[in-house]
Formats: sequence, structure tokens, C-alpha cells
Amino acid sequence: MSDETFGIIFGIAVLLLVLWFYLVVPAQMASRRNRSAFLWVLISLFGSPILAILLLFAMGGRPPNSPGR
Repeated sequence: MSDETFGIIFGIAVLLLVLWFYLVVPAQMASRRNRSAFLWVLISLFGSPILAILLLFAMGGRPPNSPGR
């Protein structure tokens, strides 16, 4: 395997990891806490995924039948 091929594979792997961290983690956490996954993905994209994750931890879950979802 050439160095160029290895670099491309490594770059794709890093890109997938970053996308997973920015999109999937906050969306799954929000869904598990009965919150809007779309809103939390936006917060993650425009703010920071660390901020979104910490806020979701701090806010906790919402009762399943509460308004505002």
C-alpha cells in the first residue's frame, strides 16, 4: 500500500470520526433524553459538540409527555 493510499484512508477515517462526534453523539443523547435531536445537532455544529454534550448531561431528561418537544 502506498503512502498516498494510506493518507487517503486515514483522512477518511478522521472525517468519519469527526462527523460522528459532531452529529451522531449529540443526536443520540438528545433522543434518549426526549429532546429535539435536530436542535442539539445545530447547537453542536454552530457551537461546540463538547458544549452540547455537557449541556445535555446537565439538563437531564424530560418526561415523555411534556410539551415543547
